Amino acid sequence: MKWKINSSLGRLVYSKRIGTVEPVFAHICSVLGLNRFPLRGKHKVNTQWLLYCIVHNIIIIHRFAPGFT
Repeated sequence: MKWKINSSLGRLVYSKRIGTVEPVFAHICSVLGLNRFPLRGKHKVNTQWLLYCIVHNIIIIHRFAPGFT
């Protein structure tokens, strides 16, 4: 992994990830309060994760597209 990140392509990909993906995880953990999954099983955890992602997307739409809602 260290070799991948230190390559020029790896730095380019990782720099994009920091700006696009990591804030979403931080928002879901801190604002929405998903620190751990209370449910067990892949299907239930996946369903809960998708619901949190839907809530995150609805919040973003509501905040940045007031004419859309």
